[in-house]
Amino acid sequence: MATVDLSCTGEIATLTLNNPGKLNAIDLAMWQQLAENMAKLSVDRSIRCVVIRGAGHEAFAAGGDLEEFVTGRATLEQALHYHGQVASALNAIADCPHPTVALIQGACIGGGLEIAGVCDLRICAENARFGAPINKLGFSMYPGEMEGLLKLAGAAVIKEILLEGRILTATEAYEKGLVTRVVPESQVEDEAYATARRIGAGAPLVAGWHKQWIRRLQSGKPLNDEEKAASFAFLDTEDYKEGLAAFLEKRKPVFKAQ
Repeated sequence: MATVDLSCTGEIATLTLNNPGKLNAIDLAMWQQLAENMAKLSVDRSIRCVVIRGAGHEAFAAGGDLEEFVTGRATLEQALHYHGQVASALNAIADCPHPTVALIQGACIGGGLEIAGVCDLRICAENARFGAPINKLGFSMYPGEMEGLLKLAGAAVIKEILLEGRILTATEAYEKGLVTRVVPESQVEDEAYATARRIGAGAPLVAGWHKQWIRRLQSGKPLNDEEKAASFAFLDTEDYKEGLAAFLEKRKPVFKAQ
């Protein structure tokens, strides 16, 4: 049975794309589960970072479950519903106040690439492969799904991926800005969770604000005076006082998201 499994270890949550026998291909139920789990985690203030990965070591996710398309995406109405659910899941990841890390091994194709693309960081193994060869299947990428990849890597890279339908190696993906870090396959899990722990060691409110302001600045519109003032909201937080005190006292800070 295809599922999106949620587990938590301390302040780090893990969402595992799990579709045995299909290289973790994502069906509609999995997209819905992904959105629901992200919504649940987004309001959980005990979480500091979310890691998204595929089950096993052969794939992050090898795209959508194409067998489902024959009956579940055959009409315009079905297609709008299906891809509306996909976009909802991707938006839930992108909008999550907690930082997100994609742990990528093996195939990261189509829908898998879309999920990785809306995560904040992407740590991949040297055996990872990236692409969306849907030009060979006769359908185009839904604009609501293309948006995250376009913001991440730009038009030139997305045109190369979609028009050629070529599968990129991990090194090529790194050179094109699609991934954050490439490590040996034997180290990718350790590095992804070490990344999550480094994130978790920081002030969680600050992580959320950094995500918020990066997105705001990407709009290209200048900040107004009210927004500039709002950027100093940290002055009223206990975590700010704790961070300064810990620095002056030469100790590790203990942040409480307050």
